[in-house]
Order: sequence, then structure tokens, then C-alpha cells
Amino acid sequence: MTEHPRTLYDRIWDAHVVHEDPASGEALLYIDLHLIHEVTTPQAFAGLEAAGRRVRRPDLTLAVADHNTPTENQSLGLAGVTDPEAREQLETLTRNVARHGIEFLPMGDPRNGIVHVVGPEQGRSQPGFTIVCGDSHTSTHGAFGALAHGIGTSEVEHVLATQTLRARKMKNMAVRVEGSFPQGVGAKDLALHLIARIGVNGGAGSVIEYMGSTIRAMSMEQRMTLCNLSIEGGARAGLIAPDETTFAWLRGRPSAPKAARWETALAHWRTLKSDPHAHWDRIIEIDAATVPPTVTWGTSPEQAIALADRVPRPDDIADAGKREAAIRALAYMGLEPGQSIAGTPIDRVFIGSCTNSRIEDLRAAAAVVRGRKVAAGVRAMVVPGSGLVRAQAEAEGLDQTLIAAGFEWREPGCSMCLGMNPDILSPGERCASTSNRNFEGRQGRGGRTHLMSPALAAASAVAGCIASPADL
Repeated sequence: MTEHPRTLYDRIWDAHVVHEDPASGEALLYIDLHLIHEVTTPQAFAGLEAAGRRVRRPDLTLAVADHNTPTENQSLGLAGVTDPEAREQLETLTRNVARHGIEFLPMGDPRNGIVHVVGPEQGRSQPGFTIVCGDSHTSTHGAFGALAHGIGTSEVEHVLATQTLRARKMKNMAVRVEGSFPQGVGAKDLALHLIARIGVNGGAGSVIEYMGSTIRAMSMEQRMTLCNLSIEGGARAGLIAPDETTFAWLRGRPSAPKAARWETALAHWRTLKSDPHAHWDRIIEIDAATVPPTVTWGTSPEQAIALADRVPRPDDIADAGKREAAIRALAYMGLEPGQSIAGTPIDRVFIGSCTNSRIEDLRAAAAVVRGRKVAAGVRAMVVPGSGLVRAQAEAEGLDQTLIAAGFEWREPGCSMCLGMNPDILSPGERCASTSNRNFEGRQGRGGRTHLMSPALAAASAVAGCIASPADL
């Protein structure tokens, strides 16, 4: 009997269904990897404690400290955390993982860092896995051909207790990208370009699989950036079928299969792809050559334009809801309708976050600022995604290049991505940021965020305004 054609998402889903209820359409999915951090776990562990339960599979759980961690003085450990609430969350995580025998990479451990950098780096994120975390940007791990998405605190407790998750099957959406990018354009530009095109609800109820020659040519770092932003386009998750690039990146990682187990895993991983005639509920086609350097102007990732374009005029927006959103965004961001986005003065630059804090991102930034200086009046910082990324950057001399240019060289953590630690914007400050969200107050109350690639952020630091390397 011929098997019904399936997508990669279908394959992973089918392989992990423990039980399905046809009446409700809900299924129980087995989870291969549960990533946890200090912010979304205290109530989950408290719930386990109250019910007298243990963590079902500590060996399939990995804990890091990232959201609340300061990006300076980490050698002091918890004593270096000045905010009482942040310190309490970090202390609580430390106690909980010790009690349940969960592997934990604490602040100061050279392997610690942002959860979505550390999981892949340690080889814990593997093709065909189901991966969850109490964090929206878990979609990052889809770059490895894993079904990965964020979950809520009650679901964190459920996974800790049972190693399963209650879930509903999503629709299949394909984003096919063909051809080569223009000079200076990459995964961050593609992601923002796509979100601007489909909207923040464009992928709602779907899992996006990225495919095409452009995706195949991407490095793993670029693929992680692209999948990371899937959630900002409304999708449940983003997926890229594993290939030789994936396998080469994983080989030799601490938790990757070894020896004969590697060969067995490789044979399985090579089967993880969508069938030629699989059904897609929606297909988006993009010509890579048409993707420009892209930057956000508003307070939603969909409010993005080409660097060469002008800020939209609300009167030109047909949709009433989007028009009202544009009016509010322009007021918050302090921008005029029709003004050029390039040349907009900035106060801060942040290069980091789970979107763009890997070694390739730091290399791209260093290449732009080498031999140049950060503009007077601009405060710029680089926050590596993990201690290992930081060490590699220092071995390559990237830190010295960035410091010589006037950047602050920080220790790993989520940092200014979300304003949950000392790295925040002051009201009215405008920031060129490589992070993933530009919501009102996201990087600090009253802060104004423009999302862009590391190369654009680095160029903006030197220019003192939103700019590209070509402008320098």
C-alpha cells in the first residue's frame, strides 16, 4: 500500500503522537527535549511539589539562566544580581534543578547563555525532535528539522510531570525562497520582509516549512535566525529539512550521537523531508533577489520597510485596523509620515538576543566597524549568545575590533531584548536592535526599537543614524 504523501511536519507529528482524541481533535505528543529557564518555571515546579510529583525525564530536560541575568560581573554568581526579584527567580531555579537532578548551566558557566543558543550548541537540538520551552522563540530550533515551539507555564508543568504535551495539529504552510540575495542581505532581512508581506497573523494556525535554493545555501546560524522569527509571523513553528549543512554542524557536539549511533541517527535524519506531492494549505513564493535590507519603523514586526523606503503615510493604508495601528506607532516612535527611515538618528545599538548573537552575527558586525568608530553620543553594546560564542569571538579577536570601535563587550544573556534585566532603554531612547520584537516598552518603558540585521545595526552605530554598510 502506497503511503500518503506527507510534509516534514506531518512526519514528526505522526511519530510523536501518544494518543489522539478524534472527538476533540486534541492529541498527546511525546516531547524529546524540554528546555527551561528561570522565568517561566517557578510556578510549574511549585505545582509539581504541591501534587507530590517528580520530573518524569530529567535526562530530557536542560536548564539555563538567561532572561534575568546581568551581562556584567557574572563571576560574582547570584551575588552579582542586584534586582531582588531576578535573584529570587535564579535562586529558585537553582534549587529546583538540584532537587530533580536536571542538568543546569548556571550563570558564569562558560556553556551557559541564551537557551536557544545553548540547546543547539550543546547538540541537544536534533532533527526530528519535538522541542518545547516556556519561551516564544523556541521556534529557533526548527532550523534543525525539529518541531519546536513555545509553551505556557501550565504546559511547562505538564511536560515536567509527563514528558508529553496536549496539542492540536496545525496547518501546513510553505515559504519557498529561490535565488541569491543582493549584497548585504541575509536571513534577518528575509524574515522581516516576509512578516511585512504576510502580517503578524499570516502564519496563524500553521507550521511554516522554509524551502528552496536560498534556504539550502544558508548557514545554520542564518537558518536559526529565520526560524526564530516564525512566531512573529503568527506561525506555531518554523521548520527547515535537515541536510548536509545540518549534519556537519551537529557532528561532534557534546550531546550529538557518537560512533555507530551517529550513523544510525544520520540514516534516520536523511528521511526527514516533505514528500514531493505533499499537501500544503498555503504556499508563499519569494525571489531572493527582490529582498532588500529591511528595518522596522513601527511597534510590530510587520511594520517593516526597505531601508531605502519612506515611512508609510497612514492615509495610504486601506485597512482601517492597520491604519489606526500605524497612527499609534508613528506617535510612539516619534516619526513623521513619509520621512526616510534611513538617516533617522539613534541613541543606542544592541547586537545580541536569541535572533542574532551567534558567531556569524558577531563576525558580520565586526567586519562593518573594523577601523571605524561608534558615533559620538551613541551607546553601543554587543552581547554574545553564550559563553562559548564569547570565547570563540575573543579567540578570533572580534572583541578587540568591537571594543576599539567603541562597543561595550558584554557577558552572555538575553540582555536588552526584553527589558527584564539591567540592560534597558530610557524613555524616548531610539535603538537599532538585532532582537526580535519592537513592541511598545519591550526594551524599556518608552524605548523606541528598530529591528534590523547585525550589519545594519553595526553600520548605524558608526553613522549615528539608521544606515547600511554601503552608506559608510
